[in-house]
Amino acid sequence: MLIIQKAQRNDLEKILELQYLAYQSEAKLFNDPDIPPLKQNLNDVVDEFDKGTILKVVDENEEIIGSVRAYFENGNVHVGKLMVHPKKQRNGIGTRLLEAIEKEYPGQRYELFTSTKSVSNIKLYEKLGYKIFKKEQITEDLCFVYLEKY
Repeated sequence: MLIIQKAQRNDLEKILELQYLAYQSEAKLFNDPDIPPLKQNLNDVVDEFDKGTILKVVDENEEIIGSVRAYFENGNVHVGKLMVHPKKQRNGIGTRLLEAIEKEYPGQRYELFTSTKSVSNIKLYEKLGYKIFKKEQITEDLCFVYLEKY
């Protein structure tokens, strides 16, 4: 049985470990081991914890196997760092995390971004009602896609 709950400060080190593991596939997509999620340190995660909400998914062994972060600013909920342990993906955990973070900030405009190379992420977001509202070419090989949901 999986449980989604707010992360506590003492969970942040485990969440950062999961982040390093979960974002390896993104690094491979871009052939770049220095993507921003892999360069974050514990202080960065603590700052995000203090700024908003971090949710975690805990499995039957009380291991953190998923997480998402969000904060409210200027009338928008910025959703980020949606991650699921690579061995637990494709089981609806990401969907449940996004739905749970929206319940933390009900009735708002939600915004998130990914890259055009992250096709499965875009499909997930669109399935959950997010719509593309902007694209931004960062480098020749990197284009961000911004999605929103009301």
